[in-house]
Amino acid sequence: MTSLDDLPIRDDLRGQKPYGAPQRQVRVALNVNENTHGVPEDVAQDIVRHIAEAALTIHRYPDREFTPLRESLAAYLGHGMTPENMWAANGSNEVTQHVLQAFGGPGRRLLGFPPTYSMHSILAAATGTEWVEGRRDEGYEISPETVVAEIERTKPDIVFLCAPNNPTGTGVPMATIEAAYDATEGVVFVDEAYAEFMPTGSPSALTLLPGRPRLMVSRTMSKAFAFAGARVGYLAADPAVIDALRLVRLPYHLSAFTQAAAVAALAHSAEMLAMVEDIKGQRDRLVAELPSLGYSPWPSETNFVLFGGVDDPHATWEYLLERDVLVRDLGIPNTLRVSAGTEAETTAFLQALSGAAADLRREN
Repeated sequence: MTSLDDLPIRDDLRGQKPYGAPQRQVRVALNVNENTHGVPEDVAQDIVRHIAEAALTIHRYPDREFTPLRESLAAYLGHGMTPENMWAANGSNEVTQHVLQAFGGPGRRLLGFPPTYSMHSILAAATGTEWVEGRRDEGYEISPETVVAEIERTKPDIVFLCAPNNPTGTGVPMATIEAAYDATEGVVFVDEAYAEFMPTGSPSALTLLPGRPRLMVSRTMSKAFAFAGARVGYLAADPAVIDALRLVRLPYHLSAFTQAAAVAALAHSAEMLAMVEDIKGQRDRLVAELPSLGYSPWPSETNFVLFGGVDDPHATWEYLLERDVLVRDLGIPNTLRVSAGTEAETTAFLQALSGAAADLRREN
């Protein structure tokens, strides 16, 4: 039987493993940072209506420039954004891939700051872009001084900053992003997938876009909009950057159904985002209650919490799974990550975890 090793794949892909979190049928799934609250029924019905209308012209190719969607995204973001500043693709992963296809590739270097979103390094490998790792400060933070020092040390063509960071939940100061931009002649890509979960009043890197044509800010509808299954990510940048991304996208890369669904959801942004405050409340509850169970949560500006003090992460992960609760073991020593769920899901997780340490010690 032929195996992957028998095929003439690129040498730099040999030994690589595809990205993927465990997929299990469980009662409480809190492992991939989904919005567990779901889409409100009236919004779902409007989305279905828009998709049905799109089906009437499905014999034609979709709008290659996805103009109504770019208009809707610009209106949602504000900050002086226009449709010319907007890009969208099938999830923020494809947005990131477009960026690396346009600005990365063989002979070019990407600076990232692990632990961070693992797809960044995977997409670097897939596009032949060299991935180099920068150090973080204590508490997983990145100061302006640190980002400048790492740029001077590695001399990258691209700098990736995940803000807030996945999987740690750590915020990134605007001063750090400004310092990174000023320290490089390359592009700076800020992944703001969890921006809507930041503390109220926190600035976004969108405020830094004017006058910085090499800066890009990526977002997603998967998290705050409960749209993970629709696969819609987007990016704001100078119109020249958008022109660069057109060079590498596939023709008609966004289906008519995807465009219709996203436009409908954005028309209900206030209703969709009403869930965010509840999720932030459950996140803060996790941070407040985990210490009483003997664990050390990191401060989080996202919809998840990374917590330490886990003697055996994999055994604890299995312990929770046996109790129908799925969290994420990311391989960071003595830690696990849990998404903020509904009130009932958060309660179920905390109850299941409460006996884990003692039970596992008795088993050993």
